[in-house]
Amino acid sequence: MTTVQRKDVNPIAHLSTEDIEAIGRELDALREEVVASRGASDAAYIRRVIAVQRRLELGSRAILLFSLFPPAWLVGTAGLTVAKILENMEIGHNVLHGQWDWMRDPKIHSTTWEWDHVSPAAQWKHAHNELHHTYTNVIGRDNDLGYGIMRVDEDQKWYPAHLGQPFYNFLNACFFEYGIAAYDLELGRNLKTRERRRDPKFRAAVKQVRKKIGRQVLKDYIVHPALSGPSFLHTLAATFTANLIRNLWSHSVIMCGHFPNGVETFEKTSIEGETRGEWYLRQMLGSANISGSKLLHIMTGNLSHQIEHHLFPDLPSNRYAEIAPKIQDLFQRYGLSYTTGPLPKQVASAWAKVFRLSLPNRKARTARPVSEPAVATAAR
Repeated sequence: MTTVQRKDVNPIAHLSTEDIEAIGRELDALREEVVASRGASDAAYIRRVIAVQRRLELGSRAILLFSLFPPAWLVGTAGLTVAKILENMEIGHNVLHGQWDWMRDPKIHSTTWEWDHVSPAAQWKHAHNELHHTYTNVIGRDNDLGYGIMRVDEDQKWYPAHLGQPFYNFLNACFFEYGIAAYDLELGRNLKTRERRRDPKFRAAVKQVRKKIGRQVLKDYIVHPALSGPSFLHTLAATFTANLIRNLWSHSVIMCGHFPNGVETFEKTSIEGETRGEWYLRQMLGSANISGSKLLHIMTGNLSHQIEHHLFPDLPSNRYAEIAPKIQDLFQRYGLSYTTGPLPKQVASAWAKVFRLSLPNRKARTARPVSEPAVATAAR
């Protein structure tokens, strides 16, 4: 085990190895408690959300058949936007995490669900469930951290190209589903060499993404607008607007989960020999929440409870609000900072960091003494 590095104040120096493993045991017990209590009310919740989402999408698309008329355009676009956000966030993301597999319903199962997104579900599950949740906020291992295009920590070497990262990030936000598909393919790594570009697995994955993009474009930008007849261009614009707002929303929520002030990043060596307790601690330090209403939590896919989600990614999303006070109490008892705040504050904090890290460091970083208590390697 190693120490927190390059921090003016070590946030976990007061924790002993026994403390960390006690945290792990307590969280394991909490998880088992929730697993044992899953039941009919949870199943009813996800079925109700799916039913509402499908009715909202169908109704909105029907209204958009008359999008030539401004009131129909506004109502239909707003409804379609909400429907797409619900499908991606509270339904698709969580179903693909396997949160509802315990129901044994083949229609709501991580192995059969395909979402309204250009990234094929199977590729997303590998990049997100297996890589992101394993290597949470580990620089160079977690592609969700900066999406592979941004400098995310002062200890990363600065290059002039980083000056453009606010612009890169804005473009990524506007076309976020395509950005997700690109780094699910690990394009940066796989396009580097001729050998990787010709790898049969990579070529097959690219083919799958192209096929999925084709289906999404056909549905959103050809078939539905064509059914609108004289409202073709208006429906086309409405669908583009709905996708754009959905992308901006999901990008903002995810940025708030791992990028605001108070969230730690970690070096590759931090996961060497990592215990269960240390893994839990990394999720606690590497995640941030968004405070708000029940509606906001649903619209974020309950990723407003990002800390709880990263501790227990396969628990039903509707249970995160229930266990959040217990998690917050755990933070308090062990002297840890539970990072949370309203959506505008968290978004502003995340974007401020994007701009700040696009510039060279103002002063040289200094390392912490190696004699501090050994717990987990973090770097800001």
